[in-house]
Amino acid sequence: MVLDQASALLILALAVAVLPGLSRVLRMPAPVVEILFGVVLGKSVLGLEFGGEWIGFLGHLGFLLLMFHAGMEIDFGMLLRQRKSYLGFHLLLFLSTLALAVAGALVLGRGVFMALVLATTSLGLVMPTLKQAGLSRTPFGQGLLIAASLADFLTLFAITFFLLWHQYGISWQFVSPLPLFLGFGLALWAGRLWAWWYPCQAERMLAAEDSLEIGVRLSLALLFLFVGLSELVHLEPVLGAFLGGSVLSFVFRNKVTLESKISALGFGFLIPIFFINVGLEFDIGNILSGEQMILTLQLLAIAVLVKALPALLFTLRRMRLRQALQAGALLSSRLSLIVAAATLGLQQGLIDQETKDALVLLALLTCLLGPSVFHVFARQDKRTGQNRA
Repeated sequence: MVLDQASALLILALAVAVLPGLSRVLRMPAPVVEILFGVVLGKSVLGLEFGGEWIGFLGHLGFLLLMFHAGMEIDFGMLLRQRKSYLGFHLLLFLSTLALAVAGALVLGRGVFMALVLATTSLGLVMPTLKQAGLSRTPFGQGLLIAASLADFLTLFAITFFLLWHQYGISWQFVSPLPLFLGFGLALWAGRLWAWWYPCQAERMLAAEDSLEIGVRLSLALLFLFVGLSELVHLEPVLGAFLGGSVLSFVFRNKVTLESKISALGFGFLIPIFFINVGLEFDIGNILSGEQMILTLQLLAIAVLVKALPALLFTLRRMRLRQALQAGALLSSRLSLIVAAATLGLQQGLIDQETKDALVLLALLTCLLGPSVFHVFARQDKRTGQNRA
C-alpha cells in the first residue's frame, strides 16, 4: 500500500514526537525503537510505502547530520593530551581488530568491505553509556573513548578509499580526495588560529543566548561545504559530513552548548527519519531462511570476537582482565556507522539487500547486548566497591 506524501509526513511527525518516550519506557536506545517502528510499517509487517520525494530527502539529510554529529563527537583535546605511546597502543588495538575482521570475513567467504564493516564501532553509544555509568572522566572511560574515536575515524576513511578503489581501481581518481583532505587540513589550521586570536568572538558564537544562532549557521555551512567538496571530487558525501563535524570539534573544544543545538536539530527530527527509513527498507523475510539466520549468527559471533579479543590488550596497560572484558563488550556495540556502511555497500553493489538486512539486525543486536553486558559488570563492581580510577 502506497501512502501519499502528506499522510507519510503526518505519520513521521507523530512518530518522531512519541518514540523517544517509548524508548525510555522500554529502556532501549531511541534509534533501535525508530528502526523497529519502520520495520512494523514497512516491508516486514504492514507493507506500507511512503510516496513523494520529501521522505527520502529528509532521511538523506538526517543521514548527513548523523555523520556530521559523529565527527563532532571526537574529542581532539583529549586525543592531543595523550602521549604518543598511548595513541600508538590504541592504533595497535584498532589494527588488531581489523586483522581479526579480515580473518572473519575470509572465513565467511566475504570480501574486504565486510571486514571494514565488522571493524566499526559506535562512539554514539559508547559515550552516553560511559556517562550514564559515571566513568567518562576516569582513565578507564577515557581509554574507551579514544578507542571508539579512532575506530570511527579510521574505518570511515578506510571504507571511503575502498569504495574509490572498487569504482576506479588504481588511477588518478584514487587520489581525487586530496583536494578535500587539503581543504580539511586548511580548515583545521585556519579555524584553530582564528579561535586562538579571537577567543571572545569564538565564545560568543557558542553562547546559548545568541539570538542569531551564528554557531548553528556556521555548523550547517561547514556541513554543506564539505558535502559539496565531496561531490566535486567524486567521494561519498558521508565522508564530507564527517570531516565537517571533525573541523567543528577541533576548532571549538568547549562546544557543549553548540553540540546540544546541533543534536536538537538532528536527533530531534531529521536523524530519526533516517532510522525509520532503514526500518522501512528492512525485510524480515530476507533473514528468516536458515542460511540467512546462520549468516547473522556468524556475523554476531565475529563482531563480538573482533572487539573482545583485542580488548584483552588493555591488560598490558595495567587494566584488570574483568575491565578488559567489559571494555570489549561495550566496544562491540554498533549502530550508526555500521548502518551507514551497509547503506553505502548496497548502493555500490558490494553487498545485496539480504546481507544489508543481516547487518541491520546485527546492529540492533549488538547495540542492545553491548551496553547491557557493560552495565551488568558496572553494577557488580559497584556492589563490590571496586575502584575504576
